[in-house]
Amino acid sequence: MDLTPIGDRIIVRREASDEKTSGGIILPDAAKKKPQRGTILAVGPGKLNLKDGTRMPMTLKAGDTVLFTSWAGDEFKDNKKGGEVLVMHEGDVMAVVG
Repeated sequence: MDLTPIGDRIIVRREASDEKTSGGIILPDAAKKKPQRGTILAVGPGKLNLKDGTRMPMTLKAGDTVLFTSWAGDEFKDNKKGGEVLVMHEGDVMAVVG
C-alpha cells in the first residue's frame, strides 16, 4: 500500500517502545506502552479554506520528530514506508522535538 496524505493529515512512524524497564525487567509485548513520539514521513498540502479556496500552509515537514496525543491517528500497515504508520491530523501534534 502506498500512502499519500491529503488535506492537513500527516503520516508518522511511531518510535520503538522500550524493551526493558529502568530496573532491567524485560517487558512482554502486552505490557509495553505505545510511544507518543515519532518521525513524520509525509505531510499533506494543507487544510482547504472553504471561504476563498486557498490552502493553509502546513507548519510541519517530513523528517520532524514530534510528540502527539495518545489517541491521535489511525494505524495502518504500509510496507513501503517501513511497517506500521499512523495517519493523523496536524492538530493532533503537541510539539516538535528540537
